[in-house]
Amino acid sequence: MATHKSSKITVALMLMLILNSFASFAQLDTEGAVDESFNPTEMIMHHIGDSHGWHFFGEGEDSFTLPLPVILWTDKGIATFMSSSFHHDVEGEHVVESNGQKFVNYHEKIHVLNEGEVMLKYDEEAHAALNANVAFDLSITKNVASMLLTVIVMLILFIGLAGHYKKSKSAPKGFKNILETLVIFVRDEIARPQIGDKKFMKFMPFLLTVFFFIWITNLLGLLPGAANVTGNISVTVALGLFTLALTIVNGNKDYWKHVFWMPGIPTAVKPILAIVEILGVFIKPIALMIRLFANITAGHIITLSLIGLIFILENAGVAAISVPFAVFITVLELLVAFLQAFIFTLLSALFIGMAVQEHEHH
Repeated sequence: MATHKSSKITVALMLMLILNSFASFAQLDTEGAVDESFNPTEMIMHHIGDSHGWHFFGEGEDSFTLPLPVILWTDKGIATFMSSSFHHDVEGEHVVESNGQKFVNYHEKIHVLNEGEVMLKYDEEAHAALNANVAFDLSITKNVASMLLTVIVMLILFIGLAGHYKKSKSAPKGFKNILETLVIFVRDEIARPQIGDKKFMKFMPFLLTVFFFIWITNLLGLLPGAANVTGNISVTVALGLFTLALTIVNGNKDYWKHVFWMPGIPTAVKPILAIVEILGVFIKPIALMIRLFANITAGHIITLSLIGLIFILENAGVAAISVPFAVFITVLELLVAFLQAFIFTLLSALFIGMAVQEHEHH
């Protein structure tokens, strides 16, 4: 019975990934038909970048886009309106008035027009010449909305699992059993070996949150029109800073002694090693940030590049090769989604374990 359910889930995921690839193909086909000067760089950056509206499919006024709240902090206070007020314009041509000010959206950066300015087209030269202001953006962008969706999914999953254990001590069934297996996997294969039997439970909430947050956002990122959350460097920087903060705060005396004045080596060498170790404290979480960002972004870029080859070479025969390869890469990203969550959690546990490890003194 469980095998039958697993096969259904596998087939559903395969169909979802194939749909994602062909959705990108269909959208590019529409764009290519409208614009003969196809720009692959612009297309790829548009797909992997953040935006103020959640675009699913279609172009222009005929597109299906979920409007999101635009929240701007300016010299005159907070200005709020929905992203649909720009009417899908990202070239600074459509002006939106709010809180006595005028705003334009230029490549997903909201600019404040100076008083008395009337712009028909907002470009880089006009920006430099008129010295327009960039508003402090607190908007609920596509990436933020996707993260909120991930939080909702995690709350539903774990509140449901916790509710089961409150009502019954028996092992859960179905999807809850899969969820429990993953929790035990993080506990026994990541937290306990890297941090130790005495202190691993203290860091389980963080490790479980990081693991499931990265994994679920990566899976959601494979859906058509989805956000590239962990492919955004700001998100991975925030995750890395959490690991860095836990390492610094929980580091014991032995850890800091080995960082600043390593025992057992000649005194003349200790200052040199101290510099290396101090740099290492910050380089480790930086490696976490870049690894997650680069691997997730690379998968999206490769898929879009393969599809873009059809329009660059303008040869229908290329589609017979590019599309299957794009589908294969998209399926491979299903593995990468889990693998990157596992690696980030494992290395975070390793760095924390190094900070809390107790050394024997002789």
